[in-house]
Amino acid sequence: MQRIFIPLLAFLLLPAGALAASAPASFVGAHSLLVASSSPGNVYATGVSVVLTAPVAGDFSAFGGSIITAAPVAGDELLIAGSISSRAQISGDFRAAGGSVNIEKPVAGDLIAFGFSVYDTGHAGGSVFVVAANAALLNGASGPVTVYGNTVSLAGDFAGNVTVATSGHLTLAPGTIIRGKLSYEAPDVATIPASATILGGVTYKNASYIPDSGASRALAFVSMGVFLLVRILGALILAGLLAGLFPKLAEAVTERAYRERPRSILLTMLLGFAAFVVTPVLFLMLALTFVGIGLAFLLLFAYALMALLALMYAGILFGSVLVRRFSGRVTVLWRDGVLGMLVLSLIVLVPFVGPLIVLFFTLFSAGTLLLLFFNFAFPREEHTPEML
Repeated sequence: MQRIFIPLLAFLLLPAGALAASAPASFVGAHSLLVASSSPGNVYATGVSVVLTAPVAGDFSAFGGSIITAAPVAGDELLIAGSISSRAQISGDFRAAGGSVNIEKPVAGDLIAFGFSVYDTGHAGGSVFVVAANAALLNGASGPVTVYGNTVSLAGDFAGNVTVATSGHLTLAPGTIIRGKLSYEAPDVATIPASATILGGVTYKNASYIPDSGASRALAFVSMGVFLLVRILGALILAGLLAGLFPKLAEAVTERAYRERPRSILLTMLLGFAAFVVTPVLFLMLALTFVGIGLAFLLLFAYALMALLALMYAGILFGSVLVRRFSGRVTVLWRDGVLGMLVLSLIVLVPFVGPLIVLFFTLFSAGTLLLLFFNFAFPREEHTPEML
């Protein structure tokens, strides 16, 4: 069944008019559409709100936010909308996909519905195929019935076999008649009252939807992958914003990496390392005193901001180094930050060496930012404030 589900779905959603001979057709569309004149052929409608009040001699296909059919359709119906309400008889097949699907009158042909909730009080003359979180077939069906859902309710007279797969519960109303066989998969036994009649017998298969150890590992792996992807995308966006909004600061960090001697670079890294190590100790010492609690939390916020900026400017610095090395461009652009952060995000995945490279650039960026902010607060040169 699962292997043929997709091809079957694609075939069932094709309007019958697409396979039939050409006939006069009407194409209508508007924001709020009222189809109040009868049509001798097929009708195709689209709109935010579509209401059919005139009979259709052919097929009726509609796409919109809300669809109401209050007139009979001699052919098939194909409806796709957020809310669907079929209030008149359909002489052909009924196919619908939406958030809420309500069928109030009989359907002479097959009934196929996909939605969050499917509520059928009519009667399908053919087969029934429903996929919904909440499905209710309350007036039986003349053909075989297949339902996939969470909560499934059945009532009325069913002439053929009924197959149900539910992750929740299956309930049969009192007086329900199933002239064929009832086969269902569910975590619990269905509620079948004594007044219900099932002539073909009942086949129950316990289906536990709690994942096993293999599925749990797969879900954990996928969740970790999604988390890493979201984190990398967030870092790329933030690095690009910082490089684009504060290019002078990014250029100052890059120039310091190029201009300084190895000894000065090492001292700058030691300054960043000291800031990362000493700040938590100072936070704990201040938090022990009642007077220093407020200052401790302020220091903690500044520490988190410094760590974030150091990591972001490590990516910007790496991207600027790559661009200057291979293209010779000195000006820092936003895409340099995105490039550098992307490369660092990939490098950090390399065991041992990758984290050390990221740590090297982060410590240097932290020390450089501290020096630049100190010079900004206590300027010694005339153009220091321009770096920000």
